[in-house]
Amino acid sequence: MAIRAKKQLGRTGRVAVARSYIWHPEGKQVYSARGEAERKKFANDLKHEDERLVPEKIVMLERTDRVEISPEQLSAASIKAEELAIELKQPLRVLGWYHSHPHITVWPSHVDVQTQAMYQMMEPGFIGLIFSVFNEDKNSKQNKIQTTCFQSRKSSLSENQFERIEIPLHIVPSSSIGQACLESLVELPRIISQEEDEAYQSLAQNSDMNLVTKLHNASVYSCSLALIMEVLMGPLMQTLEARHERNLLRIQELTQKRRQLLNQIEAGT
Repeated sequence: MAIRAKKQLGRTGRVAVARSYIWHPEGKQVYSARGEAERKKFANDLKHEDERLVPEKIVMLERTDRVEISPEQLSAASIKAEELAIELKQPLRVLGWYHSHPHITVWPSHVDVQTQAMYQMMEPGFIGLIFSVFNEDKNSKQNKIQTTCFQSRKSSLSENQFERIEIPLHIVPSSSIGQACLESLVELPRIISQEEDEAYQSLAQNSDMNLVTKLHNASVYSCSLALIMEVLMGPLMQTLEARHERNLLRIQELTQKRRQLLNQIEAGT
């Protein structure tokens, strides 16, 4: 995901996003996904008006019905950014936060706007991303996915209220997937499966349940794992296998081109 933004994001700020993976909010409908995006800055250290910002990792945090991020989670994301900076040998820091709106509009709620304002007190360039997923058109039966990038500012009606500022979002193609992003994609099915397993095991320890209840819980657990396989792991495997095949074809093309160039060089000498 590549992000271009001015120093102070506002009405004139611009954000360009590439490599935007929505596997996280698409992974499960029963929670609002949220996380932290980390960014790499490779402009001349704030010497120019524009910065180019590239999120290299998505940090998946504990999923609940709320989207506020605790100070402990922010600290953990910053520590992860420092670890990635050492691993990638590039400067990294926290860029913003994101969460999903399953079955509802993409626009931030008043709670989202207030949460965003709180983050901007710590970092003026902090941005928020929202993904609206599972919105199926009743006529065409097609699923529509929307996203928005926003910041907050004080409302002109009241100093105690905030309103959103929409940051223009640009999706651009990318020819490769970073190692950290790939690891995040692979890690997501494992995390969701682990959550299902922990929930099932916690209920299974109850010795007072009758046989019918135990069978019901086991059936629900099996259905949940099957759903994860169907909507997440299956498509992910197909996507990665297709990319692997394209990479093999690209290697063959480059190898053949290299051989042709070597033959031309030998013929010229």
